[in-house]
Amino acid sequence: MTAPLLELKGIGKSFSGQPVLNAVDFSLRAGEIHVLAGENGAGKSTLMRVLCGVYQDYEGELLLNGVKERFKSPQDAARKGISIIHQELSLIPSMTVSDNIFLARETDLRWGWLRFSSERKRCIRILSRLGVKAQAQDRVDTYPIGVQQSIEVAKALAFDARILVMDEPTSALTEPEVDRLFAVMEDLKKDGCGIIYITHKMEEIYRVADRITVLRDGHYIGTADREDLSREQLIHWMVGREVSESARREKPSLGETVLDIRRFTVPDPGGRPRPAVDRVSFSLHAGEIVGLAGLQGSGADVLLNALYGSYGSCTTGELYVEGRAYTPRSPKHALDRGIALLCGDRKREGLVLPMSITHNISLAALARFSPRGLLREDREQRAAEESRSHFGIRVASLDHPVETLSGGNQQKVVLAKCLQTQPRILLLNEPTRGVDVGAKQEIYALLNRWTAQGIAILLISTEMPELLALSDRIIALHRGHMTATFQGSDVSAETVLAASMGGLEKSKS
Repeated sequence: MTAPLLELKGIGKSFSGQPVLNAVDFSLRAGEIHVLAGENGAGKSTLMRVLCGVYQDYEGELLLNGVKERFKSPQDAARKGISIIHQELSLIPSMTVSDNIFLARETDLRWGWLRFSSERKRCIRILSRLGVKAQAQDRVDTYPIGVQQSIEVAKALAFDARILVMDEPTSALTEPEVDRLFAVMEDLKKDGCGIIYITHKMEEIYRVADRITVLRDGHYIGTADREDLSREQLIHWMVGREVSESARREKPSLGETVLDIRRFTVPDPGGRPRPAVDRVSFSLHAGEIVGLAGLQGSGADVLLNALYGSYGSCTTGELYVEGRAYTPRSPKHALDRGIALLCGDRKREGLVLPMSITHNISLAALARFSPRGLLREDREQRAAEESRSHFGIRVASLDHPVETLSGGNQQKVVLAKCLQTQPRILLLNEPTRGVDVGAKQEIYALLNRWTAQGIAILLISTEMPELLALSDRIIALHRGHMTATFQGSDVSAETVLAASMGGLEKSKS
């Protein structure tokens, strides 16, 4: 058996006297992909922060090639060959792709001056290896989130890491981008790199893992080779109870038309000549979930943002909300008409991280809690408590900053914020991104409860099984055009994907 490249022994970590890791063991071999699994809040990210030098005050031992280490900083860990790809993007939007990749690790210096041409050549080689369609000299914020996620991967691979931590690296990638990333991971394995892979996607776990370790509530549950651990046993280890992976949506009883879209066109936000959304027409009924399927650049996310008024009055075509004409001018205008948006990037667009959970929940509906312009904190606190109960937000105090929550609980806070606006139409962009299997089931149940109350939902999900299971209808988009419409319960993933790639041009409604 190969000797461990990395060993974590009896790792313990507490915050304000509350233990979040309890005597956790973990090991990694050279040339291995070791999946670290568990629900949100299980302690996975905390354990990786110990490994990467973010936390120096912890119990237990960290051994690298059999030698005890205690890193003083992330830079110290990086010098020892440990690199991490974070779940949330850590790029600086206003800087170039090349500058982001080499930030704080510039090595090509002459007399103290950075040689940009040499740096960009290295950047081009790394991007080419990953198959990333980005230019080294372009600003990061000119690219969609999927490309930015690929740049994040390139940043971690810029230097020869012996240990690579990948925390939900495919959360915003298309299927071809995921395939390319997995091919790169196989190359890294052959070179002797050890990879710690964190994901909530079952198909990814059983596609890439050599071994699987599960944490639950800060405790070590077990480690097994992939072929020795069934999906049912893995889920039981993760949540301590039986949980189905399926969304299992029942056929709804549809109400009146609440959103009617006719020949809706949205200019490209990046200034390209081709519209991002081109003459799209469909309707949405009360109690219905309509899924939007499309690859990167399909225009699905632009469509949601445009309906929410994020681009102002630059759109053309006709929109009707509950029979009344609607021209989206701003997010406030959309909220006033009963339209709420769950953003695709919760940390950058959906939350104010240093603020309390209570303040984040009330943020989009302050007028409800501010009669005569004065904030009634008792009403705000009562609404936050109701949201904690309704959404199952697991936290000791609602006064804690929202940045202290796990990804799944942060997602529930964003959903709670949307619901405080009392919407009739919900625009959901990846509602379960970065959420574990248990929290997914809770969110699925919430969506079904809301549609039973008459709320209409327009949904984007890059997880095809989820899209098929949740959607009453699916609209496929390709380069801004509608290519097909399907009944959600009567279509295969292959057919939807073909339409999303422009391979179908007909309605299947």
